[in-house]
Parts: sequence; structure tokens; C-alpha cells
Amino acid sequence: MQPHTIERINALARKARETGLTEAEQKEQALLRREYIDAMKQSLRTQLEEVRIVEEDGSATPLKKRGSQNGG
Repeated sequence: MQPHTIERINALARKARETGLTEAEQKEQALLRREYIDAMKQSLRTQLEEVRIVEEDGSATPLKKRGSQNGG
């Protein structure tokens, strides 16, 4: 996510609190927020894919995706 995108999200949030947004600005805000959320989710997924559980014997096991465990 580009810093100018986050700055724009914050600017729209300030304007919404102070004077309100036009319909076009509301749509832009919703789009930018969705992009931000999607970027954060992707970043978290990437981090979690790299996480390994290190056992006492030194072996490393990647995390399993939800639902891929037996009984869970």
C-alpha cells in the first residue's frame, strides 16, 4: 500500500468528520478502504505462511490452514 493512498484515506476521514463527503468521495473512500483491508489481509497471509512451529527435537512444521486439521 502506497503512503499517498493511506494519506488520502486519512484526509477523507477527516473531511467526513468535519464537513461530510460528497457521494463521489464516499465511493472513493469505500474503494480505498477495501484496497487497504485487502492489502493488510494479504500481508498477514504471507507472514503466516512463513511461520514454522519448532519442536523440541529441532524439526520445523509449517502452520496448517484452518480446517486442515483432524477434528477441527
